[in-house]
Amino acid sequence: MIRSIALLLLVTYAQIGYTSVSDEDFSDLKNQLISLLNRVDALEAENKNLKESVVSSAATAEKLKATRKSGSWTETVKLKGDFRYRYENIDAERSDTRERNRIRARVAVTAKPADNVEVGIGLASGTDDAVSTNQTLGGGGSTKDINLDLAYFKWQAKPGFNVIGGKMKNIFYRPAGHGLVWDGDYRPEGIGFTFARGNYFINTAANFLESDTKKDNSKTAYGFQTGFNGSIGNSKLVAGIGYFDLDTDNREVFAGDPDDFFGNTFSCTDPAALTGCTYNNSFEEVELFAQLTTTVGEKPLMLFADLVQNQDASDLDTAWAAGLKYGKASAPRTWELSYIYQDIEADAVIGLLTDSDFAGGGTDAKGHILKGAWAINKKWKIGFTYFDNERNMDIGIEEDYKRLMLDTAYKF
Repeated sequence: MIRSIALLLLVTYAQIGYTSVSDEDFSDLKNQLISLLNRVDALEAENKNLKESVVSSAATAEKLKATRKSGSWTETVKLKGDFRYRYENIDAERSDTRERNRIRARVAVTAKPADNVEVGIGLASGTDDAVSTNQTLGGGGSTKDINLDLAYFKWQAKPGFNVIGGKMKNIFYRPAGHGLVWDGDYRPEGIGFTFARGNYFINTAANFLESDTKKDNSKTAYGFQTGFNGSIGNSKLVAGIGYFDLDTDNREVFAGDPDDFFGNTFSCTDPAALTGCTYNNSFEEVELFAQLTTTVGEKPLMLFADLVQNQDASDLDTAWAAGLKYGKASAPRTWELSYIYQDIEADAVIGLLTDSDFAGGGTDAKGHILKGAWAINKKWKIGFTYFDNERNMDIGIEEDYKRLMLDTAYKF
């Protein structure tokens, strides 16, 4: 449009140039109009390039949008893990004081082949211990073992209802994350179902302690848990009941030496040679638990209690733990302190799967646990745990057990 007007002006002035203006003025006017036309050409070129750029950007945005809709691998596959360095000092009566340095390294990849399906594979340091992924440093700098820690699928069949199978994280709720029944590193193997609606939940699973019938020793542990998870005033309450059935009566150990029953009572056909040793009981564990979280002095305060009784044992059948935690080491420069008291009789729970740190692991122990942590940032935390316990009160020779653990842990 501007170019057309300029051309019209040039022609008009050309027609009247000789009668209205001097040759010098007309020449100046012509040069100005030509300069204007050149500027118009430049502006039109810039405008064309700008339009093409906008169109290209819009096309790129549409392609990105279409890619997101189709699901790129960066959005369906995620990598996460953690690393922990630990110093330990163990002072057990009738044993030499023990010091050691340990590491724990874990990494897991999860993928979503469909919107309602998750598949995960994880690796961890350590040995084939069912309840520990720690690896003690030493051996002249020898390489350390890496084992399969997770291999599972999770299918959301309906909103609030999930099916999980494989080697998976424990689906059963552990009040305060405490290991009275299950150690935090325990990865059950089998199939589980979780259901939540409103403030109520149900968890149930069949976990294989042995799944191959070739040697006629297959064993499956069954579990059921239900409870309430909701707000009461300004506080949050999680409370429930569970039942776990582990058939171990007259069963030999699942791992380790023939007498590795981790505090549970057992009998041997030849006690002197420790041959033919089997569990005295199965474990029909009834659990009652509650956890209350509130705020005191602008910091979270958590209180919990956990009680378990083995219905199959006639004696030494009860375990309980209670404690509190004040503060939460999550945001940078935040801290937490906790105290727990625990009493776990010999046949209250299966010793193979309970907390591996308390009194050195297993059952037949009681005592105090003191913990503290400081968050340097959201991904880096330092902390300590101190155990002051007694063990072997029910069977064996009673002894004191003290353990200090200093940790620095990182997440990514």
